[in-house]
Formats: sequence, C-alpha cells, structure tokens
Amino acid sequence: MYDYMKALQKRFDRQEHSELDEQVKCAQEELRRNVDAVGRKKLLHLLDAQNALLVEAKLMSFTAGFKLAWGMARELEADGLYSFEKEEEEHICHPAEQED
Repeated sequence: MYDYMKALQKRFDRQEHSELDEQVKCAQEELRRNVDAVGRKKLLHLLDAQNALLVEAKLMSFTAGFKLAWGMARELEADGLYSFEKEEEEHICHPAEQED
C-alpha cells in the first residue's frame, strides 16, 4: 500500500515552489563559499536527513487524508448516496408531503 500511496501522491500533488527553490539555491551557494569541506559534508548529511523526514511526513499526511476521505465515502455510501436529481424529483412528485 505504501507504493500505491506514493504513486497517488505523485499524481495529485503537483505544487511548485519556485520562490522557495530559489531561496534554497541562494543559501546553498552562500554556504559553499563560506563553509569548509568537512562542515559542508556534515551540513549535507543533515539536509539529506531533514529532506527524508519531510518526504515521509508529507506522504503520511497524504495517506491520512486519503484514508479519511475513503472512510467518509464509505459512511456516505452506507447511508445511501445523495442525489440532487432524486431529491428534486421527490420534491416535485410529492409536494404535499414536503409541507407537513
């Protein structure tokens, strides 16, 4: 199910963050100029770990939202699916019952 959720998330989550991407790129360039090789390596490991956590949290959030929506759909289906057309038809066919 994990792979299925990743595929669904990839399909439906298409937000672009060009401004944030630009800020990250500028910060990376500045760090390259001001940090030595050892510090850069430590920083990259930290950023990789943080990125992995963010990706996992984003997927868990997507999965939780999907499960919530799925549960709501099942509840609604159990109560009978709502149909605007059916409601209008009943209102037109049985107007006296509506007034009581």
